[in-house]
Amino acid sequence: MTASKSLLELSARILDGTEEITDHHPFRPSNTLEEVGDGVAFVESFANVTAFSTPDGLCLVDTGSALVAGAVHEAIRSWSTERATTAVYTHGHIDHVFGTAAFEAEGPMRVIGHEAVDPRFDRYVKTAGYNAVINQRQFRAPGLQWPLEYRRPDVTYSDRLDLDLGGVGAELHHARGETDDHTWVWVPDRRTLCTGDLIIWCTPNAGNPQKVQRYAEEWAAALREMATLDPAPELLLPGHGLPIAGSDRVRTVLLDTATLLDSLTTQTLALMNEGARLDDIIHTVAAPPDLLEKPYLRPIYDDPEFIVRNLWRLYGGWYDGNPAHLKPARDEAVASELAGLAGGADVLARRAVELAASDDDADLRLAGHLAEYAALAAPDSAAVHRARAEVFARRRSAEPSLMAKGVFSWAEAESLRRVEA
Repeated sequence: MTASKSLLELSARILDGTEEITDHHPFRPSNTLEEVGDGVAFVESFANVTAFSTPDGLCLVDTGSALVAGAVHEAIRSWSTERATTAVYTHGHIDHVFGTAAFEAEGPMRVIGHEAVDPRFDRYVKTAGYNAVINQRQFRAPGLQWPLEYRRPDVTYSDRLDLDLGGVGAELHHARGETDDHTWVWVPDRRTLCTGDLIIWCTPNAGNPQKVQRYAEEWAAALREMATLDPAPELLLPGHGLPIAGSDRVRTVLLDTATLLDSLTTQTLALMNEGARLDDIIHTVAAPPDLLEKPYLRPIYDDPEFIVRNLWRLYGGWYDGNPAHLKPARDEAVASELAGLAGGADVLARRAVELAASDDDADLRLAGHLAEYAALAAPDSAAVHRARAEVFARRRSAEPSLMAKGVFSWAEAESLRRVEA
């Protein structure tokens, strides 16, 4: 499968400002293959796959998701008939590791990953139901089912592992970032850097509100380490989004992403050290606006506010500083009391709709609270659920991040089902 326009050309045009990133969303897979370097093929997919041609056979960095495994395999086979002998998992997220079987059907492979990949798969099995629900919500995919079986690594490592692929050297480096099991891959002879999800062509996924801990500060440190590699990388092949060519461009993307994460970390820790509550922090810390305007840092998937919350969770635990939240009443009890004081759940619902009509972010946020309280206080009221659906539809439309859109869309759909019941 080949592209009508070179992926590298498109990347350069976006980075140079002659083409808009909005015309090429990093999470809209094309399953397009391009030979981006000598003996290096890149498949742009929902989770990208890189193939290195070596004297020992093909080495794959990630293998893709189950949904497009066949298309990824076909794309790579259109480029090379060499047998795939090695696969490196950059981390254990299911969109990166489920294309392995298509290549193993042609012969045995050695799968390599960080030592924390296996425990991740164990946790996925334990929490399969929960992961199904949160991913249905996040991606607005009602039928999504979470897998129970995984192709686990044959070889694991702790901090660094050097591979000799028939004379082609590859360095595997561990870094905690989006995950605790992340690997970035450096092939110095080809000056090619595979970052996995440490680069995803949008605000780093360091805050996801429905998933386990992320590590923004260590993520930034790993990116800065990559920027000091010698020789300097000429190719950056990310976990999502387009390949990036040219050492200056690669360095800029790495350091800008690190600077964004460092800024959020520094601001959050400063306020925590002053004794601020989480509520104060999330409404005070702001990402540098010039960075969020970069085509590779826009908050279209995660949100800087969510990153701040994850930093609080990492350094401060779950207590947010509000004593009423330490041992709270049930949400329904609070909602019923407020509805009674206001004169009924319908009063809360009407006010929520009024606030949601505003373009002001603060009003929209408040509307969400009131709509939720109204629905908790009057769970069988079709009128209240119509109001709740309207409020969260407006909240969804106002948000750039896929994660926020997913949660608000789920809430909207919940209430629409209650209206139709």
